Amino acid sequence: MAFEVRIREVASDFPVQQSKSEYDDWGLKSPEAADMEISRWLIEVSIDNAWHEVGNLSAHAVWYGPTQGSKAMNIGISILEDYRGKGIGSIAQKLLAQELHQRGYVRVEASTDISNIPEQRALQRAGFNYEGTLRRAQARADGLHDLQVWSHLS
Repeated sequence: MAFEVRIREVASDFPVQQSKSEYDDWGLKSPEAADMEISRWLIEVSIDNAWHEVGNLSAHAVWYGPTQGSKAMNIGISILEDYRGKGIGSIAQKLLAQELHQRGYVRVEASTDISNIPEQRALQRAGFNYEGTLRRAQARADGLHDLQVWSHLS
C-alpha cells in the first residue's frame, strides 16, 4: 500500500479516534493533570486520493529549568490498530519533531514503556536517540512501569 502521511494540528478538545493499547490503561487520573496543557495533531494518510484519519499525536511541555531554552516538548502517539506496522508512526513522529523544532524547541522527547519494542523501533526510524531508562516513572492501572527516554534534537 503506497500512501502519503501528514499531520494536522487540532484543538486540544478535538474528538480523536481512540485506539486500543495496553499502554493507555491509566486507571484513576490525577486531578492535577487536568490542568496540563496538551497540543494535539491528527495523523492522516492519503489512500486512493482520499485522506483518512489513522491516529493522533500529542505534545506537552517539560521544563528542565526556568528559562525558555530549558523547555522541551514530550510527544506521544496513538495509531489505529489497522494501520500499525506500516511505518506511519515513524513518519508522523518525525514530522512532529520537525514542526516543534521549527517552533523553536531544541529538544523533543518521547518516552515509551520498556516493553513497547515496536514504538522503540519507530522512534529510532524517526531519528530519535535512546537516552536511558526512567525507573518506575509511570503509574498505570496495573502498577508502576519503567520508561525508555528518546530525544530528537534540532
